[in-house]
Amino acid sequence: MESVPAFARRWCDDAATFPPGLAPLSDAVPAHAEHRHAPYGELVGPLVVAASSLGDLAALLSDTAPDTALDLSLTFPGGPQAVPGVVEHAAELPVRLSALEVAVPDGLSPADVLPALDRAMVPSSVDVFVELPRDERRTPLLTALPGTRYLAKFRTGGVTAAMHPGPGELADAVASVVRSGVPFKATAGLHHAVRHTDPATGFEQHGFLNLLLSTVGALRGADVAELAAVLADTDAASVADRVRALDEPALSEARAVFRSFGTCSITDPLHDLLALGLLPPSVAPGAERTA
Repeated sequence: MESVPAFARRWCDDAATFPPGLAPLSDAVPAHAEHRHAPYGELVGPLVVAASSLGDLAALLSDTAPDTALDLSLTFPGGPQAVPGVVEHAAELPVRLSALEVAVPDGLSPADVLPALDRAMVPSSVDVFVELPRDERRTPLLTALPGTRYLAKFRTGGVTAAMHPGPGELADAVASVVRSGVPFKATAGLHHAVRHTDPATGFEQHGFLNLLLSTVGALRGADVAELAAVLADTDAASVADRVRALDEPALSEARAVFRSFGTCSITDPLHDLLALGLLPPSVAPGAERTA
């Protein structure tokens, strides 16, 4: 039986508790386990949970006694100051802490971010993503990241139209991290594989396949205008064909840069990839798993 192809493995971080999904943690934890044990389980990365919810998660895990450690990524919207205590708390739980996602809130200087994270002494086994603000602090932070252990995080959408960066802005960000050699993850607004207009909100939303292709383009030296055109492409069949035409080394190199994206619905990207023929039917929901 065919499995999830390498380019899509651990690509979808399970952000079910965040908008617009807003699943209760008590629902998100068992649902995450179901995703991980489904035929498409290799597609799924860690469960993303706000660091402030770690106490609730601890109580929930105590009640459910999972068979295996929960793969977990913690978000810190208030910045790095809470990281040390939370990491210590997580070490006491039946979880495998895969990543931290640390925002740079208003008023926090770029010069203070990385030293604060250094002082937190996060274990080397944990990826630390620094969410790059969409203001004048982005460039200094991007300049500081190369040569460190820290990775970048881009916010590609949200609950208002203004929270969705345009193709040009996102293209510039992708070009910058690729040029600097800094891997990244993306979050919010990437509900579907290809750029589209959301019928419920009217927002123009990025496609995660467009973002993958723009990463490939940046690695090949494309300029920002070319990358923006890739991000703006709404032709699903064409986008899928371009992904399908990439060889394994190109896809592997791109995924080493574009690590993952947060999605409040694992099934939306799953069904898109199945419909576009980029995942085998054997990993569709309901297909039998083999050992």
